[in-house]
Amino acid sequence: MIPLQLMPEPQNFDLNVRQKGALFLNKVPNPNYKDFVGKDYWRKAAKELYSSYRSICAYSCIYLPTSPGVVDHFLPKTKYPQLAYEWSNYRLCLDRLNQYKGNIENICDPFTIEIGWFVLDLPSCLIKPGEGLPQELHDKILYTIDVLKLNKDDGLVQNRCDIIMYLIEGDINMNFVEEKYPFIAQEIKRQGLVNNLSDIFKRMD
Repeated sequence: MIPLQLMPEPQNFDLNVRQKGALFLNKVPNPNYKDFVGKDYWRKAAKELYSSYRSICAYSCIYLPTSPGVVDHFLPKTKYPQLAYEWSNYRLCLDRLNQYKGNIENICDPFTIEIGWFVLDLPSCLIKPGEGLPQELHDKILYTIDVLKLNKDDGLVQNRCDIIMYLIEGDINMNFVEEKYPFIAQEIKRQGLVNNLSDIFKRMD
């Protein structure tokens, strides 16, 4: 996870999403999951969310190449219906991470984290809390990693390892990693490994 900056809402967002959502909430002020069926106006902003955040999943920091991804409500829509149709509550997300997260609250928000809170351990390619953080923050980061299965999902871990190996072997360059896998690029730079990554990373048979 890397720090993100809230991008401006799309030009027609208020008309296409917020206003339609407000009409629904006036009739059903405390909707449950089933009530939202057919009222998922946030989908109208999916393409804009995809382009605004450079096609990068807010939580896994990997490129979403073929679809606009899922509009994740950072604060769950069934618990915070007043935010269901607000651009500021949306996070671009891999579908399965959205499912992992569900209605869970109190995970770290990409809009409020800082560089060094989430670090990439090499050569394991596991994500860990940074060093020297207050215990409460350290625990929240661990909780976030656990909820989103950033280390339990073997596909996510293998993807990180593969990208690093492609970089070491020259199949891709650092510019590509910066654009498509910004967390990996951030950590390689932060740890001073741009020129000696191969010295510490060994491919496991």
